[in-house]
Amino acid sequence: MRSPEGLEISFASNCLGHFLLANLMLEDLQKSPAPRLVTLGTVTANSEEFGGKVPIPALADLGNFQGSLDGFKAPVSMIDGKPFKPGKAYKDSKLCCMMMSRDLHTRLHDATGIVFSMLYPGCAADTPLFRNAPVLFQRIFPWFRKNITKGYVSQPLSGDRVAQVVADPEFAQSGVHWSWVNRQQVDRKAFAQGLSSGATDSQRSKKLWELSAGLVEL
Repeated sequence: MRSPEGLEISFASNCLGHFLLANLMLEDLQKSPAPRLVTLGTVTANSEEFGGKVPIPALADLGNFQGSLDGFKAPVSMIDGKPFKPGKAYKDSKLCCMMMSRDLHTRLHDATGIVFSMLYPGCAADTPLFRNAPVLFQRIFPWFRKNITKGYVSQPLSGDRVAQVVADPEFAQSGVHWSWVNRQQVDRKAFAQGLSSGATDSQRSKKLWELSAGLVEL
């Protein structure tokens, strides 16, 4: 699937959409007494966690940004310019989100006071996120996440954790990727999750920023 502009939909929505919205909100955010801009990450895009080491269908990898350099126009779909893999497209787009949040923190936190943070609340595996997946997958995946990986969270618990990072004073630290030990347990405590070198490389983040700004004509 592609956006109205002809871009692969995962990258257009999760990366470029977030990038443009974040930049458009900056002026208004600075008028708030305690501004925060919170981004949803994912375990599958972070190779510092087990879920990010599972190569199904492939690991998150932006390559040398060849897809972006080529403008993402058909037949180009992937940010690395390689053949399309839907699961990897999602992982790549979320890795871009995590890089964007880190870059916003580096560029703007000290100057604006805005808290830029991320979180992975756990996998709400029974949401419409998987509506286009095979029916058998939709039935098995929630059970697998609940009983095997122990990464499943309910939609209310996921929402509660997002609300905490948005508003709770305990989450007022900028540049942090929040996560929870044994995520499906309601009483779990949050901690600052380490990120992969791919998400924290400042030069690559700068390059992604420049490419994204060009694609959204910012």
